[in-house]
Amino acid sequence: MESLPALFSDLALILVTAGITTVIFKWLKQPVVLGYIIAGFLIGPNFDWFPVVNDHTSVETWSEIGMVFMLFGIGLEFSFKKLKKVGGAVGVTALTELVTMCVVGFMLGKAMGWSQMDSIFLGAMLSISSTTIIAKAFDDMKLHREKFSGNVIGELVVEDLEAVLLMVILSTLAVSKSFDGMQLVTSMLKLGFFLLVWFVGGIFIVPTVLRWSRKFMTEETLTVFSVGLCFMMVVLANLAGFSSALGAFIMGSILAETLEAEAIHKVITPIKNLFGAIFFVSVGMMVNPQILVNYWWQILVVTVILLIFKPLSNVVGRLLAGLGLKQSMQGGFCFCQIGEFSFIIAGLGLNYGVIDDFLYPIIVSVSIITTFLTPYSIKAAVPAYEWVVKHFPESWINRLENSDSGIKVRSGEKVNMASFVARQFKNMVIYLAIIIAVVLIGFFIGAFIMKYVPRPWGPAISTAVVLVLVSPFLWAMGFKHTLLNTTHKLMEANKFNKTIVRLVFALRFVVVAVMAYSIIQHFLNGLFWEKLNISAPLYHWINIGFALIYTVLLRVLSPAMKFYKHIEERFMDNLNKRQSTQVFTIPEILQENCHLQKMTLSPDSPYAGQLIKETDFRDNYNVSVVSVERGKQMFELPKSDFQLFPFDKITFVGHEDHLRLMLPRVELFDDQLIQEHEESEVDLYKVEVRRNSPFVGVALMDSGLAEKFEAMIIAIERDGHFILNPSARIAFQPADLVWFVAQKEKAKILMSYNPDVIPDLNMN
Repeated sequence: MESLPALFSDLALILVTAGITTVIFKWLKQPVVLGYIIAGFLIGPNFDWFPVVNDHTSVETWSEIGMVFMLFGIGLEFSFKKLKKVGGAVGVTALTELVTMCVVGFMLGKAMGWSQMDSIFLGAMLSISSTTIIAKAFDDMKLHREKFSGNVIGELVVEDLEAVLLMVILSTLAVSKSFDGMQLVTSMLKLGFFLLVWFVGGIFIVPTVLRWSRKFMTEETLTVFSVGLCFMMVVLANLAGFSSALGAFIMGSILAETLEAEAIHKVITPIKNLFGAIFFVSVGMMVNPQILVNYWWQILVVTVILLIFKPLSNVVGRLLAGLGLKQSMQGGFCFCQIGEFSFIIAGLGLNYGVIDDFLYPIIVSVSIITTFLTPYSIKAAVPAYEWVVKHFPESWINRLENSDSGIKVRSGEKVNMASFVARQFKNMVIYLAIIIAVVLIGFFIGAFIMKYVPRPWGPAISTAVVLVLVSPFLWAMGFKHTLLNTTHKLMEANKFNKTIVRLVFALRFVVVAVMAYSIIQHFLNGLFWEKLNISAPLYHWINIGFALIYTVLLRVLSPAMKFYKHIEERFMDNLNKRQSTQVFTIPEILQENCHLQKMTLSPDSPYAGQLIKETDFRDNYNVSVVSVERGKQMFELPKSDFQLFPFDKITFVGHEDHLRLMLPRVELFDDQLIQEHEESEVDLYKVEVRRNSPFVGVALMDSGLAEKFEAMIIAIERDGHFILNPSARIAFQPADLVWFVAQKEKAKILMSYNPDVIPDLNMN
């Protein structure tokens, strides 16, 4: 018999053990992620009383896939549009925590007598929280819809980006023993470039493909397609030098803007749960009791410092960002652990040989302990807030809460020269990133052309192809005008404004010319002009001339470039398509006060079956029903006498806090998949009609069995044949076997009257 690979037995051991421990933890009403970690410890190499995993390499690969799916799922729930909305607050908070923990970690390392590099790496590892741990805790504790959760997820994304920059800085320090500021700037620009290109390109391409293929998308094809896109972005991120987790998150964010986002999240969730379980089990397998014994006091000190300073620095950052005290404490108490990026940073130090071997197991142990404590820390936020409110002066509390209270109204932005210039430069940066991406693709196409077409035609054709491909975007950067009335008003205000506007437009022209020259110079280089016997100084001027002519032609052919508007309109349509499916869009000035939220009405909700006028939507929560989606039907602006049915998808409009309070009364779906039911009292019985029965020849409709004994006749066996669901007019005959369904007690009474015949109906 052919033996199975070790991976099969390992997966059986992992999943069975994880299943048992998670059921126990559910019974104990504890987060299941803790059960996964315990399962990993039990089957890991450091616990001898249980069978152990054999193929660690394959399990590590599967756990990395689990991390990918976890980040993909987070991206599906949190788009870049949400990140933009909370960007200022999460940026301040993440930076405050990063700086604080790097300093605290460095000082802690030096205080324990560690080397300078060990201390630097310790600070970096303590500054990055675990996205997967917090996301899993939110899943288990049903906190995704809480007000503070959006900021938490946004900050985790920013921390992941910070982790990429930290790895660049630490790599530089490890190699050169010095800080290279230019390399840091280059890495930041590289990261920003790829994020922008991936997001813009993904929003333009992915929803367009989905729109075309929507009618062919079944649950199976949608699963395969979305998982394929996820791993494609993982590969692209890895090729660009970034983490696989970042690539998975970006693709999730792109798909979050599509109409299929909810369906994709539904089909991905079981896969995410499976691989996520393996990821957390693999984390538990790293627990080594011997290391806990040898370095117990270092692990204890690092853990205590982390549990104190990391949440505290996060709370301070949130308060500095203008968030209220309660939301700051709820969000800050989530950040009490270190995770996967900390392991990567520790591995980086080991690979470069700049940190001691003991640091990695210490960090893993601290991560395990703090992972255990994360759910309890999150739960402790509200009691801690109540304690602060009780023991601190009321004036302090009011001042801290002031930034999070009341209704905020944004006034319209006043357009001035500073905002005009800022908008122009922002657009130029976006266009430039897109142009560079298109040019790089064009260079690959040009190289393919020149491989098969000899000089001088190969370079000439390649130049023409690339310039044609990039021309819409060069035209948009150089000559596309928006807000014409505003621009004219600024120029008419004074001569200084007129000069600045003209300089900005001139700069746009120069940038287009420089980009055109770079493309021409790439293909029409010295080797090309040598074939035509043209000297080096002269061919540079010829290339400059071609670039200027091309730029002028773009300006002259502006009417022909109007099709660029279709490209931009398609992008904006894809970006806003999911939001546009709502009945209406909340304008930005009202977004602080009004919020649209879709909820699915649970059969157990007190609102199920009620008319809208019978509910307390307006009286208790000050929200209104905008639309009701029922199957393929859409009821817009339903009247007060509209009846709500279970599983209706109701879109409400109201303040975010009010909607959050009402949500638990609307969506009451139990996460328990297998429900318990009482044993049924109904069973199937049979009785024979004897020859002396008074019911011989009596029709079923006249027998009174249904009325008196609540018995339902389902079959009559006569002469070896069955009469299923007999007609009410059929009459009983001797030797008939009558099969009926009734409750147990009713059947016993019915049968006990006269066991030989169907009972006399006159009996009580």
